[in-house]
Amino acid sequence: MPFSDIYGQDKQVNVVQGAMKNDRVPHAYLFYGIKGVGKKTTAKTLAKALNCKEEKVDSCDRCPSCLKIDRGTHPDIVFIEPDGIFIKIDKIRDLQDQIKFRPFEGRKRVFIIVDADRMNDPSANALLKTLEEPNPSNALILITSRIHKLPQTIISRCQKIRFNPVRAETIVSFLTDRRSMDEKPALAIASSAGGSIGRALEIIKESFFDFKNDVTKILSNAGTVPMSLLFLADSFGKDRDSVLQQLDIFRGWYRDILVYRETRDVNKLIHRDIADATKKLSEKMAGTDVLENIKIIGDAYAAIDRNASRPLTLESMAFRLKTSSRI
Repeated sequence: MPFSDIYGQDKQVNVVQGAMKNDRVPHAYLFYGIKGVGKKTTAKTLAKALNCKEEKVDSCDRCPSCLKIDRGTHPDIVFIEPDGIFIKIDKIRDLQDQIKFRPFEGRKRVFIIVDADRMNDPSANALLKTLEEPNPSNALILITSRIHKLPQTIISRCQKIRFNPVRAETIVSFLTDRRSMDEKPALAIASSAGGSIGRALEIIKESFFDFKNDVTKILSNAGTVPMSLLFLADSFGKDRDSVLQQLDIFRGWYRDILVYRETRDVNKLIHRDIADATKKLSEKMAGTDVLENIKIIGDAYAAIDRNASRPLTLESMAFRLKTSSRI
């Protein structure tokens, strides 16, 4: 896609295109921000624009180079992603071997390192050597949603571009324009997406509305049927990424409860589609218990992000949660 099709990151796109116009593309970019806001899409579009045979500062999506990149067959565009938990040193060594040579057929060889924060120590140290001796025929783009996990030595050798959360109205426009959704469900999804178009698409795909309804029902009944918490862990998905996204939604709901307790304003809620459950629980829970639940969910998120056992972590979280019956 061309840069004009990237939603909600106009300033970031202008910075990248400005560098291309002035022939001052740095040897290494660091794109950082929350998940699902267009970092990887922008990186791919930049790789296409740097090698496009018809456009100077954009991708045409028609020429042989753009089409090869879309198909994943361009020899000069290399995506490096975690193998399991980490990006291992073998992948960085392979990058170092390729970066010694000129591009095979494009103007620039582009290496896109996805989830760069998942490099283990040997990988990060090896990449640092590459960043210290840049090759003008190559460009590196590091992508991360956890910049604080990257060594400062790597951060300091990249041009940083922060990708902001996308405004809810922009997500609505994306869903209505690109997914042909009606405005009402698009509004509900956008309000739950936390500024992430990627998360909005996951909500559609993973039926997160059903997840929210299941969780709110269980917690609403917890005061009168304490054993209902036994079923909470079963409401979550089976794979790590889905569970993390659901925990983020879960934590956001308790944030809504806290906000509603203080403001009584439904328009300030993220998850307006479950506003009735939010109102009811806000009347039954003490503010300190809501804050404690936010921390408990955050602890579970951090544990699963470190690859702890998902079933055990979710069960432990469920039993630690404060409910209306404990006030």
